[in-house]
Amino acid sequence: MPQLSVIIPVRNEAQVLPRLLDDLSALRAAGAELIVVDGGSSDGTCELALGRVDQLLRSAPGRALQMNAGAAVARGEYLWFVHADTRVSAESLSRLQSVLGERPLWGRFDVRLSGGGLAFRVIGWMINLRSRLTGIASGDQGIFVTRQGFDALGGYASIPLMEDLQLCRRLRVQARPRCLRPPLSTSSRRWEEKGIWRTVVLMWCLRLAYYCGVSPEKLARQYRRGSLL
Repeated sequence: MPQLSVIIPVRNEAQVLPRLLDDLSALRAAGAELIVVDGGSSDGTCELALGRVDQLLRSAPGRALQMNAGAAVARGEYLWFVHADTRVSAESLSRLQSVLGERPLWGRFDVRLSGGGLAFRVIGWMINLRSRLTGIASGDQGIFVTRQGFDALGGYASIPLMEDLQLCRRLRVQARPRCLRPPLSTSSRRWEEKGIWRTVVLMWCLRLAYYCGVSPEKLARQYRRGSLL
């Protein structure tokens, strides 16, 4: 039985998935299990994963549904959920393997946005600070959790947005997360496409609305539109 199962939800990620699989190849060679869960790609994503992962699954679209599908077949003692547009350094992998030996319930990484410029460094710093203060992580921070802890909570809630926050809030009741460095690199494409500060404001407002009880279904529609209106 592997110590670690890496679960990667994808949908039309042919441009970025091969780079992540390159990053994880040494981890797989060391015995980790790689699981890619496709939510209906039409750009050849699945073909690019063939032969490079241990399991390639098809699922209904939706990040929570896909991650739960991957977790259901995973054999590892720990589950590590990684977005396809993430880059992982050898130093980060080494740190993760070291920490898992200490048997924490769960944890996450700091992140660094891929875009150049001071604004992206500030945004990354804000994300990491917020996470350290609140004990809540977002999905692009590479959340890892024990198989037993994940199953005890019933996995991710089947909601279209905020599934990562909801899981972290439940885990935080039992333990604060381990916060790891060096950071993962996560794509800044959404900020670049929609506008840096417009996206920052939108994400903070969506979080606030979620904490105030607005339904994840409504928030998901606003997230896709890139507007609260």
